Amino acid sequence: MARKFIRRFMPDQKHIKNSRSLRFFGKWLHDPNLWHLNRHSIATAAFIGCAVAFVPLPIHTLLVTALAIRFRANLPLSLAFIWISNPVTIPAQFYMAYKFGALLLRQPHAPFHFELSLQWLSTEFSYVWQPLLLGCALIGLSAGVLAGALVHGLWRLQVILRWRARRRRRAASGL
Repeated sequence: MARKFIRRFMPDQKHIKNSRSLRFFGKWLHDPNLWHLNRHSIATAAFIGCAVAFVPLPIHTLLVTALAIRFRANLPLSLAFIWISNPVTIPAQFYMAYKFGALLLRQPHAPFHFELSLQWLSTEFSYVWQPLLLGCALIGLSAGVLAGALVHGLWRLQVILRWRARRRRRAASGL
């Protein structure tokens, strides 16, 4: 049931394999393990995608693809999970990561006014890079572990419920 549901929303293999940004990976994209839908590949994809979504650099697609190939995770789902980080959520996501990192490093609260300019990068980023990177790393790893565990748990729950339903059907039919 979970496979059918996930398969409905997965992008086409040909589309991903022919993507210009992923041609760099060449023959590795043809590994059948990258396209399987099982508990391990989906949970690993959830971990990779959620963890990489908090990387504060614009290399999500390349990083997720490399990690999915390395750990044999489902590639389309890994790519889908990085969309946790999107233009709408990025400001709140990185502000939360900065605040968390500053709290852990016990740095005094400094006003954080993000501006997408070279001026901001050259002056302000030097003050916030340590707490931002620490917060992104810890929140990303936590989100990845939580997503992977949630997939494992939901998959297991579905299997248990299907076993029970099968057992009830067999008991009702007298087998």
